Amino acid sequence: MEVPGELAAMLAGEHGPTRQKAARLVTDLALAAGANQFTKASNAHVSGVSVITGGVGLRRFLADLASDGDAKVAIPTTLNSAGCDSSKIDQMGIDYPDFMILQAEIVTSYWEMGIQTTLSCTPYDHDSESSSGIGSWAESNAVCFANTYTDLATNRESGLSALSTALTGWAPLWGLHLQSNRKPNILVKVECNLADPTDFSVLGDWIGRQIEPEWSLPFGPMPRIQGLPASATFEMKKALTAAAANFGCPMLWADGLTRDAPDSEYQGSVSFTQEDLDACYGRLAPVGRVDLVVIGCPQASIGEARAVAAEVRARMELGEKIPDHRLWLFTSGMVHDQLLEDGTSDILEEGGVLLLRDTCPEVTPYNRSRYNYLLTNSMKAEHYLTSGLNSMPTSVARIDECVAHAFDPDLSAGPLPLLEKSHAKEMISAKTWKGGDTSMRGSGLPSQHSFDVTARALVTDIPITYLGYVDPETGIVTEPGHPLHGQAVGGKILVYPRGSGSTVAPYVLMGLSYGGKAPAAILNRDVCPLTLPAASIQAIPYGHGFDADPTIEINSGDLVKMTLKEGVVTVTILDRSPSRDKAESA
Repeated sequence: MEVPGELAAMLAGEHGPTRQKAARLVTDLALAAGANQFTKASNAHVSGVSVITGGVGLRRFLADLASDGDAKVAIPTTLNSAGCDSSKIDQMGIDYPDFMILQAEIVTSYWEMGIQTTLSCTPYDHDSESSSGIGSWAESNAVCFANTYTDLATNRESGLSALSTALTGWAPLWGLHLQSNRKPNILVKVECNLADPTDFSVLGDWIGRQIEPEWSLPFGPMPRIQGLPASATFEMKKALTAAAANFGCPMLWADGLTRDAPDSEYQGSVSFTQEDLDACYGRLAPVGRVDLVVIGCPQASIGEARAVAAEVRARMELGEKIPDHRLWLFTSGMVHDQLLEDGTSDILEEGGVLLLRDTCPEVTPYNRSRYNYLLTNSMKAEHYLTSGLNSMPTSVARIDECVAHAFDPDLSAGPLPLLEKSHAKEMISAKTWKGGDTSMRGSGLPSQHSFDVTARALVTDIPITYLGYVDPETGIVTEPGHPLHGQAVGGKILVYPRGSGSTVAPYVLMGLSYGGKAPAAILNRDVCPLTLPAASIQAIPYGHGFDADPTIEINSGDLVKMTLKEGVVTVTILDRSPSRDKAESA
């Protein structure tokens, strides 16, 4: 594959050390993904802004980039939401050492690179110039929305790979950039009436929970959905793609709402019935005294904000007011300014709503002396709030019920729900013990010339979400229901199909590396743009594209030798772990 002259010059260091690192990552991803060429990107959207999501990995990396004063982005680039509204940090009660200092440091670093500090996770809500061409977007809900409803084509980039494309202007042409890969792989039949944005959010999340481990989904689940109302609003469509992205969905097709789905062979077919919808709401319903209601994940649109205002105004006319700012409404700066102009903000604030800008529910460090049980209208919020990122019991309801709980703290009485009981969902694994001799060959990264690693393996056939599933301090998998729950990834040869979930994952993995808790090496079945960037930057031995499925052929506990020579990764089992039956009889 020929590297364009401009990119080759960056690789040679002619444009400074920062662009050299970025170019190295772009070419690593290109060759790992089997791309035949590079393409100029029209725009980028970078994630990894909040102090609690990027952590020490993000801060150390940005500090390294800041040492190169010439590091400027080459294409229009916007920035994801931050961890707080800086003008209302006292009202939010954030209790986190030096939070504002650290947050300002991160945002300033991006600004100095020429990135537009929009601090919005909904770039599609206001920038029509970003709706076509080849993009490099690193915000899962935005990726799914853009690919589904606009003419922009973007892969599910990590914050690190999107930043690298922003700095170089180049991206490998692969994955969802290619029309041949933009095909549905799951058929979903909706057999009930969905009339509210939260109904659509519940559906999107439900689809992800139906994925079978044996399904081949190299770019993640991409459903074709039949049976949705053709009159769906912007808020409904947004809620659907945001929740579908929880489980790695980068785009979808909905008959009557999107472009027509191309012919395709489906890995599976599922039906969503009224019974399923009712069961989801039953599982998610408030069961105790709600401490705080959060709305705006992704950040609330004008329509969502006005829907909240309508519910608040109806209660205000009865002489009521939300006590203690028990409802937080999260918006982008642009939407916030519109709400100020049309007077909606006056209604919200007079009714007791805390109107926030530049942040969103999942990246906020909540004060746990005040808030330990949340209610939201978003399955995206529920997914991340209940994960290891926040570890907070969270229930889900439609906006009208959310507002009702904000006004009446005693609307739902009872003990605080336990996270383990409310959130734990077993992730079904198809893994079985393998015996005998096994050796396999695959590919490495161009930036890694050789390595020789021997260590015990830790294996799963279920994707890993580093942000939320893995404790950033200890490297222990904390997600209830995951096959690796309770096990530490540090020092192991970690084997899994691909990453999923948040696009900030590489910074978590980098943080583990800085803290000495990273895997000794990583084997992916599928090329993983959420894992590869950190492996490239931190020189974590990495292999992919094997002639056998490593998630099936290798057992947890196997002693594995992994070598890289002349671009070929060879994996050999030196010693098999005992099977479960053997271990139990020993």
